[in-house]
Amino acid sequence: MGQGTYKVDVGSQELEIPLVPIADDLTIALLISVDLGIAFAQTAGGELAAKLAPYDAEIVVSVATMGIPIAIEVTRALGLDDYVILHKTPKIHLADAIAEPVRSITTAVPQRLLLDRARLEAVVGRRVAVVDDVISTGGSTKAALNLLRRVGAEPVVVGAVVTEGAQWRSYLGEDASLVRSLGAIPLFRHGAGGSLVEDWEGLGGSTTAEAASTTHGEC
Repeated sequence: MGQGTYKVDVGSQELEIPLVPIADDLTIALLISVDLGIAFAQTAGGELAAKLAPYDAEIVVSVATMGIPIAIEVTRALGLDDYVILHKTPKIHLADAIAEPVRSITTAVPQRLLLDRARLEAVVGRRVAVVDDVISTGGSTKAALNLLRRVGAEPVVVGAVVTEGAQWRSYLGEDASLVRSLGAIPLFRHGAGGSLVEDWEGLGGSTTAEAASTTHGEC
């Protein structure tokens, strides 16, 4: 059963995204970039690229699969013609990939980011913009930064459609200063009477989520 929706401004665009429980005491506003269409990705990618342009990145790197549409549009808007995808699912061509462990808020088991060795030349010694749809715990972003630095790339900026909560700031440490985003969403804790409470810090809520009053049917 759905828990309602949450309205968020993503640059110049307004979205209404579903609230989805992922634990007994935790609900998230679920932004799925691959379901939002070409027009959304094109606009968001262009606006995010404008935030990243001052850092003179030579290549865009993203994490499969949700970040791919945004990475393509950011690459296009920056006037570049290539991007690199870090994979989480093993494939035949990734048997000898360079790997970095990662944990995500929406995935219960540890995963790995995989960089195809055939794509090394695209990043080694180059200024890199790391782009993703959502930064939540910072796990995927940290793994991407670690992997890129290991192979000799230079991450100069991190772009996200939205950031979620604030736990990513402490997890990324000094690298949190690299992040540029088009919007921000909180986590949600369960309050009295079944209400949802916005939690921006990841330590407990402080503001009742008005969005919880908007209900959906089965989802």
